[in-house]
Amino acid sequence: MTRQMHLNLFIHSRGHHEASWRHPDASPLPLTDIRYYIDLAQRAEAAKFDSIFLADQLALGGDAAQAARTWLEPITVLAALATATERVGLIATASTTYTEPYNLARQFASIDHMSNGRAAWNIVTSWLATAADNYGSSGQVSHADRYARGEEFMTVVNALWDSWAADAVLESIIGAISTRSPDRSTCRAARRAGRCSCRPVRPTPAGHSPRAMPKPSSRPTWPRRRRRSSTPTSSGWPRPAGAIPPTS
Repeated sequence: MTRQMHLNLFIHSRGHHEASWRHPDASPLPLTDIRYYIDLAQRAEAAKFDSIFLADQLALGGDAAQAARTWLEPITVLAALATATERVGLIATASTTYTEPYNLARQFASIDHMSNGRAAWNIVTSWLATAADNYGSSGQVSHADRYARGEEFMTVVNALWDSWAADAVLESIIGAISTRSPDRSTCRAARRAGRCSCRPVRPTPAGHSPRAMPKPSSRPTWPRRRRRSSTPTSSGWPRPAGAIPPTS
């Protein structure tokens, strides 16, 4: 029986060791230079990695004097990597507590289009009290409230990603003019009025994504019921047609 190993590159500053920057092969590029991330992503793709992963931290930790763990905003980095790679999966972390479903659904759907169906979202609820300070909160959101919002957030985001059917956009080209009009019979607005104020009422303008919706790479286990993991299965990372599968 042939077995495959699935590999993911966790890009974490200069490396997970605080002295990794001193390695003789460490990149001389600053961590604010997108070329640093593009180089790593292209190396991972050439080595047949399934995906690359970007964590996020919404507040500096107490060890910032040594080095911040995250520098550039992850979703923005994915947009750049989408145009610099062809096959590798692109995963970024985003919080359900300190963003809104409409914005996040639109961002990931856009990257899914740009990457031809390779975008994925690492779902977190953000437990740091210092993150609450950065977003103008009067105090840290309780564990129960964070997960209640996360449950509703996921419902709304999935509805937004599913608000356009595959054949909802009708295209016609007349001379040099391209016109797009949504087929309103198949365009479904995402409507939900929950207690967490996640209430978008119209579809995102990104349209139907290449893989129906960006793939959640992981999600917390909500207190009310256990959910099955959404990590890539033994069949491998879902790839666009013509993509090269990983070697065994």
